[in-house]
Amino acid sequence: MDPILSKNDPNLIDYSTRFSDLPKSPLKTQSLPKGSSSTATTAISAASATSATSAIPNMSRNPEVLWAQRSDKVYLTVALPDAKDISVKCEPQGLFSFSAVGVQGESFDFALQLYGSILPQGCKTKVGLRNIICLVQKEEKGWWKRLLKSEEKPAPYIKVDWNKWCDEDDDKAASDLASDDNNVVYGDDDDESSDGEGMLYLPDLEKARV
Repeated sequence: MDPILSKNDPNLIDYSTRFSDLPKSPLKTQSLPKGSSSTATTAISAASATSATSAIPNMSRNPEVLWAQRSDKVYLTVALPDAKDISVKCEPQGLFSFSAVGVQGESFDFALQLYGSILPQGCKTKVGLRNIICLVQKEEKGWWKRLLKSEEKPAPYIKVDWNKWCDEDDDKAASDLASDDNNVVYGDDDDESSDGEGMLYLPDLEKARV
């Protein structure tokens, strides 16, 4: 039989006393200042909204541009029906820039660093119903190796105008161009044109009607 220990027995362990002697280290919780939670939530929401807004680029579009050349000029046809607020700029070093507003209010623009220098005073623009035809005068006669000064592949919106295209040694196509110039009227940007004058001249279609 286990001996009965008295309260004064030194072998009796008083656990309540032992545990009470242990240092107390309660868990500490850090609370946010009053109103800080809503402020932090508002700040995060504002940051998210700013990021979402900045992620949507406000960029204009590039219209389709068709090009062809002759020894003394370059043809640039911008396929943009019913365009308004059209601006065309030609700089001597060969910088050609274009901007306009589409029928639905969208912005279109592009800038081309052409292969060679040009004569701004010899550059003319014809605004039509379906497109804008720009005649860019070369500073020196001669066939350019390409449209742009850069040797990199042109942007996808720049394409060859097969209706006006001809090779350097193609005398027949060069003579056909003379008839092109007689059928297409060029003028200053602020000249008004009738609906009939704004039609794009298509040599193949005209020949088919004869």
